[in-house]
Amino acid sequence: MDSTLRPELFDFHGVMMTHFFTDNWNNYQNFQARPDDILIATYPKAGTTWVSYILDLLYFGQTSTDRNKSIPIYERVPFLEIDIPGLDKGKDLADNLTTSPRLIKTHLPVQFVPKSFWEQNCRIVYVARNAKDNMVSFYHFDRMSKLQPESGEWSSFFQRFLDGKMLFGSWYDHVNGWWKKKETYSKLHYMFYEDLVENTGGEIAKLCSFLGKSASTGEIETLSGSVQFDNMKKDKMANYSTFPEMDAKISPFMRKGKVGDWKNHFTVAQNKAFDEDYKKKMTDPTLQFRTEI
Repeated sequence: MDSTLRPELFDFHGVMMTHFFTDNWNNYQNFQARPDDILIATYPKAGTTWVSYILDLLYFGQTSTDRNKSIPIYERVPFLEIDIPGLDKGKDLADNLTTSPRLIKTHLPVQFVPKSFWEQNCRIVYVARNAKDNMVSFYHFDRMSKLQPESGEWSSFFQRFLDGKMLFGSWYDHVNGWWKKKETYSKLHYMFYEDLVENTGGEIAKLCSFLGKSASTGEIETLSGSVQFDNMKKDKMANYSTFPEMDAKISPFMRKGKVGDWKNHFTVAQNKAFDEDYKKKMTDPTLQFRTEI
């Protein structure tokens, strides 16, 4: 693939997308989910790989250590809607998974999720991250991933994020849309990145409870240790260093994994503008985020 050709964003049914996620639209909309499938849904750069890794270890870590050492996470937990010429389509990888349950990831806003997931009453784990840190992480990701539109300067990226002109649409629409879905769909577990950083073990225990999995305190402690950011960052099967369309020399795929890194990027004026904009857009008092812990 010609790395100089970054994809352009365009409006797709009211959400900004690129062709890598719409070319295969009709095909993945007809994806046949199974009742035991688990869908991991997030806005980009909100902890997707982290939670995918946790779930993969929870289900298959004890039984198949070869899997952790030889199969990259993006093959163990396929990205449903991705379609890059020359690489396997996400839908095909998902269709061909031999695991039970199948773990599948998506960045789709709730209204774009293929209907068979709802019809089969699949369990869905949604992870949300505070907008300030999410924006910073997305910025560095756009710099290093050839599959993303050009990041441009931080100041213009900052404005673009506020305007929702981001791949997979507005952060506000995404986190709110999924939060609202909880009211009508009981098999949705909504997690916060900040809680996972602050109390990894406690959040894994909640996940186990949601999934109906029994895990001892010792097992949860061991798992919490192996999924700490610094361990994953060194793990070639987890850190995307083997993925051809990313340039880790510009910025690593797993950069910091911290809460509050936005303070190293936002100017005082940007922070003020952000907070005013946030108040207007985040009107649901039941959905609360922490920008520091």
